[in-house]
Amino acid sequence: MNLEKLVAVSGKGGVYKMVGNKQNGLILQDLDAKSRFFASSRIHQITPLDSISIFTMDEDETTSLADVFNRIMHTHDGELPINAKSSSDSLKDFFADILPNYDRHRVMVSDIKKIVKWYQFLHQRNLLELDSQEVGEEE
Repeated sequence: MNLEKLVAVSGKGGVYKMVGNKQNGLILQDLDAKSRFFASSRIHQITPLDSISIFTMDEDETTSLADVFNRIMHTHDGELPINAKSSSDSLKDFFADILPNYDRHRVMVSDIKKIVKWYQFLHQRNLLELDSQEVGEEE
């Protein structure tokens, strides 16, 4: 799964594609409207999705967001059984099903909600592909 050019921007919902960079920010493209805009690094926190990792209980170990997305696709055939507005307990149970060894003290419900929102956003736009190599490693 390639999340390399996709970013989350603080203060803006959804996920954007990075199409260029400048000294003080990035040029981003809306995935729906295809319009471009400048996101200043002085105003917004810009986080590449491929740099996001989830804390696990394994010593000094994390799991990449791409791996979590692959696990969701593999476990639930691409469709989420919950949404970001589900109860905290439902979200925690869902995430424990996907990543049983996630660190329950460092991974907050708000983090799980973001992951669910990003997954739904990308899945609805057919931007997620199951990585057969990573799924094979899980089995």
